[in-house]
Amino acid sequence: MSKVVKFEDLGLIPYESSWNYQEELFQKNVSAKLRNRKFGEDNPTHNFLLFCEHPHVYTLGKSGNAEHLLINDLALQDRQATFFKIDRGGDITYHGPGQLVVYPIIDLEYFFTDIHKYLRYLEEAVILTLKELGITTGRIEGLTGVWVNPDTPDKAKKICAMGVRCSRWVTMHGLALNVNPDLSYFKDIIPCGITDKAVTSIQQELSEPISMDIVKELMLKHLTHLFGFEITT
Repeated sequence: MSKVVKFEDLGLIPYESSWNYQEELFQKNVSAKLRNRKFGEDNPTHNFLLFCEHPHVYTLGKSGNAEHLLINDLALQDRQATFFKIDRGGDITYHGPGQLVVYPIIDLEYFFTDIHKYLRYLEEAVILTLKELGITTGRIEGLTGVWVNPDTPDKAKKICAMGVRCSRWVTMHGLALNVNPDLSYFKDIIPCGITDKAVTSIQQELSEPISMDIVKELMLKHLTHLFGFEITT
């Protein structure tokens, strides 16, 4: 089975455009697997790894609470932000310029059929990336994502949010790592529905901005190593 993954850097792209693109790739894979199972065909599936940034947008997962968006439509317009209810897990989050968003559309049957292991591998790629940048992070039991000061609850700050969808072992959506974003946008929501934890970024932790290209390079390296990807472009 193939571990070849096509890597695409989509740059700054509207959220809806990237969502539609993900959905297209995702549905092609799911449909191929359904046909294989139903008709005994041998249609291949294809793996993709998408990096991008988005204009200001708030997205609410299928299990989220709409009241965790703390501003109305007029305020959204003033903030030049949009809002989408989407089909990933998790609650509400923010995406915007200066945030690295990673969308793996992969067939886990090429790798391992364990969604919890998949989530832990995504977290580990972020943890290793941040370690190379001099930032120590980790996990908090029961809370998906990556945290600064994870062992000190009253000082813990989320630096990476995650929310995924998986059907027939095909994944979509993914993670959002705060590199150099405008963190004030997180004040308009209750991030991930968590009221007692702050949000941070690489820029805030290092007290200086960092090149997005450096972060992308490190993330690609660690994702490739952890999953055993064979990257093509």
